Amino acid sequence: MMNKIRKIYASNIHLLKYKNFIVNIRTKGVRKQMSRILLFGNCGHSIDKTARINLNNGHLVLNRYITKKDPFVGNIEMYANSEINVENTFFIHSGCDVMVFKNAKLNLGSGYINRYAKIRCYAAITIGHDVAISENLTIWDSDAHSIKGKEHLMTQPIVIGNQVWIGTNVTILKGVTIGDGAIIAAGAVVTNDIPAKCLAGGIPAKVLKENVEWK
Repeated sequence: MMNKIRKIYASNIHLLKYKNFIVNIRTKGVRKQMSRILLFGNCGHSIDKTARINLNNGHLVLNRYITKKDPFVGNIEMYANSEINVENTFFIHSGCDVMVFKNAKLNLGSGYINRYAKIRCYAAITIGHDVAISENLTIWDSDAHSIKGKEHLMTQPIVIGNQVWIGTNVTILKGVTIGDGAIIAAGAVVTNDIPAKCLAGGIPAKVLKENVEWK
């Protein structure tokens, strides 16, 4: 029985290494300092032949389990002329669902997003360095649909600064900038800018405290 389990495990590891090899070979982009795209577990991928993943000094790690191997399915989709740009290593953990649409750019610094992240990048989403983002994050930089008879910008870029801490079940919507060192409380819906070093929470999110620090 143990021998059979070892064989299945070895086979799965072999398939994972092969999948990662193919993704890195077939996906366009610059990979510096031996940087790699690393897909863990059951992570689907659909990357257009014109899309690019550029890695400067670290890896893009998708669907990685946190403490032990889990069954959660991950997914990444990149459409024509889309880009993901990563400065240092960035983890998007298991159950992730990342979509970068035509001509859009997803820019990542360093840090991690915990389980079940949903990212919809229609134009531009930028996340800074040393970020700590909890489970069930949702980021959309577009309304995706327009309301008849109402003039508004359907899509606007999102910027999340350096060393930002975002709690569980947070939604971040189009046009938002979150300043360096800010903390977003669990369950918040962020529809307006949050200044640096502020604690914000609520629906919609409002500044609750200024000059905060976290570690």
